[in-house]
Amino acid sequence: MKTILFVCIHNSARSQMAEAFLNSLELQNVIAESGGLEEGHLNPIVVDAMKEIGIDISANRSKSVQSFIDAGRHFDYVITVCDQASGERCPIFPGSAYKRLHWSFDDPSKLTGTYEEKLESIRKIRDEIGSKIYEFSKELKKE
Repeated sequence: MKTILFVCIHNSARSQMAEAFLNSLELQNVIAESGGLEEGHLNPIVVDAMKEIGIDISANRSKSVQSFIDAGRHFDYVITVCDQASGERCPIFPGSAYKRLHWSFDDPSKLTGTYEEKLESIRKIRDEIGSKIYEFSKELKKE
């Protein structure tokens, strides 16, 4: 079983989307989870954007990476999904990992504007994450 942990600051948007996308592919022997440096609250606009494409994350909750560390969890991949501007704040998971990757995506929590304007921006971020997950899944299948 390959285990993948997606990590971001609050586990409220990008890491949640990445986890949901990878798990929705139902790859044999691959399980994704996500966590944040700090627990946050699931972004409701992200929930709406994912629901638009048939992925329901409304029952998800924000988790801290500390819970994975405390449990002594091992992951084959730890992938941070913070944007470049937040790179210095992007958490490094201190647990053991086979491979560490960084994928830069804009931060939905920094978006401004109306609900519709934020939703439009989140759709772009969602689609970027989905494309990256699809490419990553092809690599996982080769392993």
